[in-house]
Amino acid sequence: MGYQARFRVWRGSAEGGELRDFTAEVNEGEVVLDILHRLQATQCPDLAVRWNCKAGKCGSCSAEVNGRPKLLCMTRMSTFAEDETITVTPMRTFPVLKDLVCDVSYNYVKAREVPAFQPPADLGPGEYRMQQVDVARSQEFRKCIECFLCQDTCHVIRDHEANKESFSGPRFLMRVAELEMHPLDTAEDRPEQARGDHGLGQCNITRCCTEVCPEHIQITDNALIPLKERVADRRYDPLRWLFRR
Repeated sequence: MGYQARFRVWRGSAEGGELRDFTAEVNEGEVVLDILHRLQATQCPDLAVRWNCKAGKCGSCSAEVNGRPKLLCMTRMSTFAEDETITVTPMRTFPVLKDLVCDVSYNYVKAREVPAFQPPADLGPGEYRMQQVDVARSQEFRKCIECFLCQDTCHVIRDHEANKESFSGPRFLMRVAELEMHPLDTAEDRPEQARGDHGLGQCNITRCCTEVCPEHIQITDNALIPLKERVADRRYDPLRWLFRR
């Protein structure tokens, strides 16, 4: 049996906009994206919302629901009270293009700044050999669907636009950590790159990125903290310091 739910949806562009009120029918088993599609079909055909797979695997439909970064296709209506007003807004960290669609090109700029995997020169395709424990460690990070919810919630760039120049955010620090932990990667001193080029020191490990990850990747505990430990080992270990001297 369906019911009528109240929605507040942000409508506008880079020049400005506002929250507008809607009432829409909700049926059993639906998610927030279903309701937005119903609004497009019945009340506001020009509503812009980005989506693709509707299965929580493409990362396209990222937005904020009641102020919390979420995938619209994985946010079930059954988690809200029937008399609750549900507010849907674009990701706050990135510039708005139209309505719920943001310009996330910042993330692709940062992705290109991470040096690619560099295999040993004496190994050809099919000759890589790794322990299963090392494979499992990297595979956790490869579950990332690049929804950029972790980037959206990270207060270092969410609250301080000027930090985007020097801070790559949790998604790409995780990529650096993945490569640093890869036993066959021969690139030199990725921890120092993380500290200098990607702003690792600005991360204060509040775990907000981990909390919003739809793939439940332990970004903070398994990527950011180990990367910080490796930086500390290289820069502040007294034996390493003496060797550098």
